[in-house]
Amino acid sequence: PCPGGCPSASRILQNMDPSREPCEDFYQYACGGWLRRHVIPETNSRYSVFDILRDELEVILKGESSCDLGGGAGMRPTRACTQWCIPLPRRSRVTTGHSLRGMERAAVLLSQAVGPRLLARGSHPLCLQIDQPTLGMPSREYYFNEGSNRKVREAYLQFMMSVAMMLRADMNLPENSYLVREDMVQVLELETQLANATAPQEERHDVTALYHRMGLKELQSKFSLKGFNWTLFIQSVLSSVKIKLLPDEEVVVYGIPYLQNLEEIIDVYSARTMQNYLVWRLVLDRISSLSQRFKDARANYRKALYGTTVEEVRWRECVSYVNSNMESAVGSLYVREAFPGDSKDAVRELIDKVRAVFVETLDELGWMDEESKKKAQEKVGGWPDPASLDTHSQPIPTMSHVPRAVFPAGILQPPFFSKHQPQALNFGGIGMVIGHEITHGFDDNGRNFDKNGNMLDWWSNFSAQHFREQSECMVHQYGNYSWDLADNQNVNGFSTLGENIADNGGVRQAYKAYLKWMAEGGKDQQLPGLGLTYNQLFFINYAQVWCGSYRPEFAIQSIKTDVHSPLKYRVLGSLQNLAAFSEAFHCAQGSPMHPHQRCRVW
Repeated sequence: PCPGGCPSASRILQNMDPSREPCEDFYQYACGGWLRRHVIPETNSRYSVFDILRDELEVILKGESSCDLGGGAGMRPTRACTQWCIPLPRRSRVTTGHSLRGMERAAVLLSQAVGPRLLARGSHPLCLQIDQPTLGMPSREYYFNEGSNRKVREAYLQFMMSVAMMLRADMNLPENSYLVREDMVQVLELETQLANATAPQEERHDVTALYHRMGLKELQSKFSLKGFNWTLFIQSVLSSVKIKLLPDEEVVVYGIPYLQNLEEIIDVYSARTMQNYLVWRLVLDRISSLSQRFKDARANYRKALYGTTVEEVRWRECVSYVNSNMESAVGSLYVREAFPGDSKDAVRELIDKVRAVFVETLDELGWMDEESKKKAQEKVGGWPDPASLDTHSQPIPTMSHVPRAVFPAGILQPPFFSKHQPQALNFGGIGMVIGHEITHGFDDNGRNFDKNGNMLDWWSNFSAQHFREQSECMVHQYGNYSWDLADNQNVNGFSTLGENIADNGGVRQAYKAYLKWMAEGGKDQQLPGLGLTYNQLFFINYAQVWCGSYRPEFAIQSIKTDVHSPLKYRVLGSLQNLAAFSEAFHCAQGSPMHPHQRCRVW
């Protein structure tokens, strides 16, 4: 008898490939059936369990007849207005000495993409953050390297020229393909120089080294940028939210090397080229909101970059926009409408159990001294009580003085969680996600903040040095994974370090929490017809939440840009480091899933 277990057993069996040896390639063993049954849709560059849940959530949101997201001010729906402007007609060139003077207000249109952002830095009042910009293409590498990057770069330039031609036609300007090509080649050259001025992500991991607080006068003095008025620019950005800039306002500058390099770049290019670049970035940022002809113009670029041949239908774009811009409100709606109260209690209990195990696990760490362990315990203890993690009925705060773990409400369903499925699956699913988010507070970035979310070095020299050594092990481990789908490029162990630390800590804590629950008298339900132990079920469900496949074009992009390791290496890397996994599946030492050397941070 298995009223809730039969669907779980069927799902697990369908997703598996039992013909594969779990100690050789556990990902194929756990996900082989899923990979065989699921073809990547033409609209998708990747297709995974997460993507399927997202698609299902979007269908639910599309069916909502009302935008009433609750009574609190934080739930009031917002209406997005898009603006776009067009390249200037060709005019006589302006001397470069005054290139950026007068561009402050024009640049405000691009503030979402390349300007300063309001950011909560811990428990202090909101401060402005100025950083190096995003680029038109997803990664700086696309601007320099050859091979597949050249194909993407050429498609990008063609996309730029097509858009410029349409905008000229809309202005009733004469068709001039030679002029458009000349202009857009200049714009791409400018963006290539900007890309070269940015620091690679792997060089930006130490947030304490990047963090520079200064007043507006110092900012203007250090980075005058040929007369660019920083105060006018920032005040113009803030005017939309009716915030008055104070004379003694401080900003946090993360992108100092970029701003230093920018001074030299703007000497080279005309005001026309820079204005055209700003216009291009604005149009690119808003392309999904423009008419179909603009989307058609990017088809070849999307194919080169993502491997996709069909655009998402319009309603999915709209729902995705609402979901990404009102995530808390949408999550609240989902929890209120589709998530029963007793399930909320079960999730709160899981949060409590995983958090308690994290604290207990600190005692196992020989690389961390007692002083630092105590501070870590205080930080975990500073998290909000799970009883307070309910649907938002009050205005959503713009900042919080306590660290928070956030996971999308839409994953509070199988395979991540169900009150009807065995607890082994719940701990291996949502329990792992909870542990992952807790561990993020102690990864290579999160460790720089205290229990109140303020940047503070609370580590002893001994513990900090050993943290770096433990982390280095993971950098090398993941950096040695060669991904055949991405032209056999290796995973970037530096840029994925934070997520890898969180994956490893999350699955370890969730498994320990499950064992503790069982030891304290928890009775789990059997799944018929599988012949698997509870412990094996935990690891199989952990792997199956990461089942997914990529198009080669997107694999090449994501290995450059994604801070997460590819799905299969998220599973293999974390389980290779866990002795409990080898014990559960009786893997001999020296087998791929039981390596001689293991890495552990938390």
